[in-house]
Amino acid sequence: MFEITDGLQIAVLVGVVIVAIIGMFLAFRYGYSYRRKVAEIKINSAEEEAKRIIENAKSKAVKDAENTKKEKLLEAKEEIHKERNELDKEIKERRNELQRQERRVQQKEDAIDKKTQVLEKKEEQVQNKLAEVDELKEEVEKVKKLQMSQLEKVAELSVAEAKDLLLKQVEIDARHDAAVLMKSIEDQAKEEAEAKAKNIITGAIQRCAADHVTETTVSVVQLPNDEMKGRIIGREGRNIRSIETLTGVDLIIDDTPEAVILSSFDPVRREIARLSLEKLIVDGRIHPGRIEETVEKSRKEVEAIIKQEGEQATFDTGVHGLHPELIKILGRLKYRTSYGQNVLKHSIEVAHLAGLMAAELGTDVALAKRAGLLHDIGKAIDHEVEGSHVTIGADVARKYKENEKVIHAIMAHHGDVEPNSLAACLVQAADTISAARTGARRENIESYIKRLQALEEIANSFNGVEKSFAIQAGREVRIMVKPDKVNDDETILLAKDIVKKIESSMEYPGQIKVNVIRELRTVEYAK
Repeated sequence: MFEITDGLQIAVLVGVVIVAIIGMFLAFRYGYSYRRKVAEIKINSAEEEAKRIIENAKSKAVKDAENTKKEKLLEAKEEIHKERNELDKEIKERRNELQRQERRVQQKEDAIDKKTQVLEKKEEQVQNKLAEVDELKEEVEKVKKLQMSQLEKVAELSVAEAKDLLLKQVEIDARHDAAVLMKSIEDQAKEEAEAKAKNIITGAIQRCAADHVTETTVSVVQLPNDEMKGRIIGREGRNIRSIETLTGVDLIIDDTPEAVILSSFDPVRREIARLSLEKLIVDGRIHPGRIEETVEKSRKEVEAIIKQEGEQATFDTGVHGLHPELIKILGRLKYRTSYGQNVLKHSIEVAHLAGLMAAELGTDVALAKRAGLLHDIGKAIDHEVEGSHVTIGADVARKYKENEKVIHAIMAHHGDVEPNSLAACLVQAADTISAARTGARRENIESYIKRLQALEEIANSFNGVEKSFAIQAGREVRIMVKPDKVNDDETILLAKDIVKKIESSMEYPGQIKVNVIRELRTVEYAK
């Protein structure tokens, strides 16, 4: 019994649960349907409300736009009206200003017309006066001609002769007065500048005591004792002046013990001076006559050395059959440098290089060496002959009947003409190699020597100059003039003219002293 009752309860409970679940399901479904319908009604009403709001907004926006448009049009019309009034006002002011200017211009034109009338009247008066002056001039000319004819009769000279005589006298007097005045001014300037110059130089030396490298422009001659310095200088300096005049080399005798320094940019002159001085020291007889003999002997010795060096160069390179004069010119290259490089050694080096390259290429070795040795031959005399060393060298080679291929190689080694042979190309390449190798050249030596040569050329270009020497590293040029063509007064003017030409045509550091020397020497022989 108990078991049946429990089963019924369980069944009842299960039934109740099932009914509850079904009820909940039905209630959920009904609620969902109801909420859905309510939501759809709300959505529809919201859409209708939105459409209504949009329509209202559109109608309002159109109205606002029309109102804004009307306002802007009104503002634009007002602005245009305002600007038009301002423009009319400005135009009216400008018109008034133009009218005022036109009145002023008219007044000026009237004034100018009046002045023109006055000037025309004055011009008529001037023309009348000019006519009167012309009449007076004619009368004066007649009187002048009459007086001149009377003067010619009295003086027995024509007008042209009298004028020439007067001009010559005036020129002589003027040149003399100018020379005296310049000399006086120079003396005064030197006196005033000497003290100041000493102070400046002393201060510079104290502030900068630097050592300077001596370039290849000086030679040192050793003396047996310091007493020999006095003998070299001579009484009142006549011996040292004689040596400097004959050799063109500057002798520097300072506090250096037992030594004399020879300074000159020309190594040939310096070598002649060195040999001469050494012979005079050994001989002991030092006076102007002995100096002149010794210098001449030394000059001949140097010429012999030059010939020997030329022959040695041909022997070293194996170049034979050169003209004897061509060998001498070649030897002079021993005393010629280019950018610090000895030109004779450079020529020998170029000959060897050209020969080696020719041998490697299987071409004419002798021709290449010959052209290489002679390619810079023009540098030996380029200070004596006008033109570049290339043209001078070709002319010299042609003069002594040298091979045309060698002449062409000389012309082409710097590209003056286009090389048309293998030998010319080899010489050009060898020249470049020799010059471009490390330590071969220095720029300052070449420019320095050219500057000194230019100094001498400028001095020699003036009439009456016999010879000139650039010394003291280019700080002084000594000029020997012909005493029969230049007098004492003219030496002052000549120095001034040379200074002006140097200043206008050269660039140089510091200053250059121009020393013009006029010496009259009379020689007679007792027989």
